[in-house]
Amino acid sequence: MNKYFFLLIALLMLVSSCSISKAVQEKRNLLSGTWTLEDVSYENGTGNFKSVIFNDADDICFEGSDWFFRDNNSTGRYTIASSSLCTGGDRFIRWSVVDSPENYSSQLQFKRIDEKNKDVTGLGYRLNITTLTAETMVLKSNATVDGKVINIVYKFNKKS
Repeated sequence: MNKYFFLLIALLMLVSSCSISKAVQEKRNLLSGTWTLEDVSYENGTGNFKSVIFNDADDICFEGSDWFFRDNNSTGRYTIASSSLCTGGDRFIRWSVVDSPENYSSQLQFKRIDEKNKDVTGLGYRLNITTLTAETMVLKSNATVDGKVINIVYKFNKKS
């Protein structure tokens, strides 16, 4: 009897150690749905900036893009509108929320996948979650310009 009791305790400890934290689960639930990226801006730098974001398109192409996060299987997509400056279309992603021990905040991480959920580029991205409510989300990532670190700020509004 004691043998089974200790086996059950060990199994429960293993399962609980693999689960995500309550804070991460709450952020995943808030993220679920469709968001519009309203603005891409830069902090900690002076002058005008232009950058290629996520090895995909110019920053201007991302303004107005729609982002969909499905929390039941951690997949989603972002959609860029076609224009003379931007190659439009859907980009599929696999995403998660992770706690960052370095800065004691949560991060959204994602990588591009194809329609069959296979890795496309081999690259992944992590963005610091600075604000996340039922209506708004602000994410930040770092970039280096002339040896100085600046923040790229992504401001989203929830659609549904």
